[in-house]
Amino acid sequence: MRHEVISSRSNPLVTHLRKLGSKRSARREEGVFVGEGPKLLRETLKASISLETVIYATGVPLPDLPQEVRLVEVPSSLLEAVAQTQTPQGVVFVGKTPSLDMPQTLTGSRYLLLDGVQDPGNVGTIWRTADAFGADGLILCSGCADPWSPKTVRSTMGAAFRLPVWETTLEQAAQRLKEADIPLYATALREDTEDVRDISLQRSGVIIGSEGRGVSQLALDLCEKTVKIPMVDRCESLNAAVAASVVLWEMARAHL
Repeated sequence: MRHEVISSRSNPLVTHLRKLGSKRSARREEGVFVGEGPKLLRETLKASISLETVIYATGVPLPDLPQEVRLVEVPSSLLEAVAQTQTPQGVVFVGKTPSLDMPQTLTGSRYLLLDGVQDPGNVGTIWRTADAFGADGLILCSGCADPWSPKTVRSTMGAAFRLPVWETTLEQAAQRLKEADIPLYATALREDTEDVRDISLQRSGVIIGSEGRGVSQLALDLCEKTVKIPMVDRCESLNAAVAASVVLWEMARAHL
């Protein structure tokens, strides 16, 4: 294992890590993500995700790392300059992202689709909840937040390394579900809307809309039926992550 010590903010590695942390295009070009903290690092290792670089503040204990990892020690002040959080936990690392391509054949029964959910915190929270309730995959459509941005990855609390996420179009996602004989629903109101408690979601794909506009017209055109989450009359909608949590619970009730 290569062990280096860096103390200069102008070091090329420091500059590169800042770029990876802030630019989606740079991460996509290299096929990597940036993570922070010892807990997330352990989750990455547990999932056998390929690590490239681990940069840590002097004195911070580390788990056993693969020999091929580039290990870099820095002063805590320099780590703060590299990290994306205001109070970093002493470790920043770079790992290879799993493929975002949706598989040709779906072998599970419960999938959540996000239609233009652009807040990385919401995407990460939904990902974490989908993992907790045993969903088989998270499908991102229509310009969702980058699933491998530092904020999204942090919000998943390790679920990013356990539950697959894919990026595709609504049309392709709907086709894959149809081929697997999995009905597609959307959370929206129209004439065919059913209460989420009255329809079986044990085998289903459900679309959650964006924070601002809700479910798109294309999603409505593709879905078989719409479902609603009951709430008091004075409230019109729920946060995307909260709505997803209710749907995921209804999907999971018969399995937990």
